[in-house]
Amino acid sequence: MTSLTKGQAEDEFTKAIVRFEKEYLGRGPLDARTFFIKDMILVRLQGVLTPAEQKLVETSDGRSLIKETRRQLFETSRPLLAEIVASVTGSQLVSLHSDMSTRTGERIIVFTLSDDLDKRFR
Repeated sequence: MTSLTKGQAEDEFTKAIVRFEKEYLGRGPLDARTFFIKDMILVRLQGVLTPAEQKLVETSDGRSLIKETRRQLFETSRPLLAEIVASVTGSQLVSLHSDMSTRTGERIIVFTLSDDLDKRFR
């Protein structure tokens, strides 16, 4: 068991995801929250759209383009995200799910892990 509390680990994970967003995707969210739920991590990012993307979402083609581009970028980043999971939680990444709302500029990420985090963090 680690010396971090659950809240401290969630905070550390949030900071790592925001850093990843800035370094890998070029812009961080306006707000980010992380929740450890048994063998899952739920991350909610708000304000992820760039000003250019906010203009593009005004059309159906623009919304599709943004969602597909972000999906592909996210898919290629799986090894980096697995590293973040391992370094903060000590668990292995099993699966990764993400979706983004072009209407609200919010992204939800769900990480499924090899271990129950309730046993690791108090």
